[in-house]
Formats: sequence, C-alpha cells, structure tokens
Amino acid sequence: MMILHGASGSPFVRKVQVALAAKALPYEQIQQLPFTKDAEYRKINPLGKIPTLQDGELTICDSSVICEYLEDAYPAAPLYPSGSADKARARWYEELGGSRVAELAAGIFFQRFMRPMILKQDTDEALVAKIIDRQLPPILDYLESQVPEEGFIFGEFMMADMSLMSPFVNAAYAGYHVDAQQWPHFSRFIERVKSHPVVSEVLVAEAATTGFG
Repeated sequence: MMILHGASGSPFVRKVQVALAAKALPYEQIQQLPFTKDAEYRKINPLGKIPTLQDGELTICDSSVICEYLEDAYPAAPLYPSGSADKARARWYEELGGSRVAELAAGIFFQRFMRPMILKQDTDEALVAKIIDRQLPPILDYLESQVPEEGFIFGEFMMADMSLMSPFVNAAYAGYHVDAQQWPHFSRFIERVKSHPVVSEVLVAEAATTGFG
C-alpha cells in the first residue's frame, strides 16, 4: 500500500489525496508537518516539504510530480487532458495554483488562522489587506478569464481544477471568500470543484481530522 506523508489541511497534500481517491488507490497517511527537524523524514525528503509519496521502493516528493506520476503509473480515471496544447495548459494552471495562488492564500491563512489560533499572536491586518486588496485581484482577474461559466476547465474534473481551487479552501478557513460579484465565474467554479464527489469526500475527512471548517 502506498504511504502519503503530509499534514491534512495542506493544499498540496489535499491535491494528492484527491488524485489518489479519484483513481481509487488505497494508501496510508502519516501526518507530517512541513519543514520539520525530523531527521527520519529528511532522509526521504531533504527539503522537508510536504507531501511525499512512497509507492513500494519508489519515493516521490512535490505534489505536482506525485500527481503526474500517479497519472503515468495508474492511467485509469485520467486527471490530465490529452493533446500537447491542453497538457501544457493543465501544467500551467497547476503551477499557478501551487505557486502564486497558494502563496497568497497561505498568507491570509497564516495571518488570520495560524497566528491567533496556534501562535497566540496578533494578526497583521495591514498585510492581509495588502494581499486581499492589491495582490489577489490581478490573479483573480486572470482566473476569471480562464475558467468556464459551467463545468470544469477541460470538460471533466481534472487536476488543473483542483490545483486552482485548493488554496482557496485554506483561505476560507481564515474567513476569506472570493467576491462573487466581482469574480462570479471563478467564485462559482470554486464551489463546483468543492462539490465534486471525490473532492467533497476528501474535504469532509479533512474537517474531521483537523477540526477546520
């Protein structure tokens, strides 16, 4: 059975959980915080990031690399489109979701959830306002132009959809929701992805494990 190392609630771990569930692949999860000083974990992931997947003797780090491996090794229930152009678009959306989008959503989550709830520190609302009012809008304008009015980006639910939605789950835990009046297409898109049966099941299990929500 595969082993997934990573903390429930991480947008990157969540991506892999959805990929595994969509492909009906059984796995064991070991809760692992990122950037740990755990020497044993550093042996399999020297960067200390999450997630890491072990499939037999193979160890894979990075959520995008893991998901592409699962697609290649277990092609049933495809999560990436066919055709070079659509594959390139899918990889770009996954990169965007895992970089700038995740960075901004994580900033909101850290300030409004982690600092007061875990670190017992005051939220830097000026920084949150900068993210929400200045840094996120150009990204949301772009995403509004990219997602369809109905359904998913490539017709069927795929990893590109999950990658763009996942960081906003964490932002929502911290009280931020995309303005449905300003970005109606993307706001509805988020809800469609969250409502997909596989995603919904993962989110329910996540809430039970973390207490988020």
